Amino acid sequence: MEAVQDRAVPDDGVPRIGARLKAVRQARRLTLTDVAGASGLTKGFLSKLERDQASASVAALVRVCAALGISPGSLFEAAPSGEVVRAGSYPPISFGGRGLTEYLLTPSGERRVQALLSEVAPGGGSGAETYALPAEVEFVFVLEGDLEVTVAGEVTALGPGDAFTFSPGAEHGFRSLRTDGVTRVLWVFAPALSEGRAAASPSS
Repeated sequence: MEAVQDRAVPDDGVPRIGARLKAVRQARRLTLTDVAGASGLTKGFLSKLERDQASASVAALVRVCAALGISPGSLFEAAPSGEVVRAGSYPPISFGGRGLTEYLLTPSGERRVQALLSEVAPGGGSGAETYALPAEVEFVFVLEGDLEVTVAGEVTALGPGDAFTFSPGAEHGFRSLRTDGVTRVLWVFAPALSEGRAAASPSS
């Protein structure tokens, strides 16, 4: 029996695995040359396999999966909801506030967790009114600059490398403490917010 069948694959209802293999390879930042070297298969065959234009023997598929660091069975499970978001291609979003440029880092359909990147201009922030969010945990990590976070009336100043975890159900808000330069902040919510940051509610 041939280890590899290099032929067109008919539309016979057999699960197509090419797109899954390609997605995993790209997520791991591997080239076809990398996978070819690790699996002992040719780049040409792997390219056809990713386009579902060739089929592989079990042994060949096992070698490909080993090169990618996945189990063969994972190719036939339900497709994962995750996806790679490359640097420089973050989708911009608008959650209100002022002096804010924000980006979504997790897939829009991901409900377990949500990560945002905020670039806050000097003096910018969530605004004068505080707000509460329908999530269980909110995590903030300051990548660059200085940020002030107020939760239930308690003020916390954060600098580069500082992390802060709190309950987003409490009234809270934030603002940049910088007089020049951008403050860059990573926010993580669990579970994900259904419609971004909730509309601000007046602080008491």
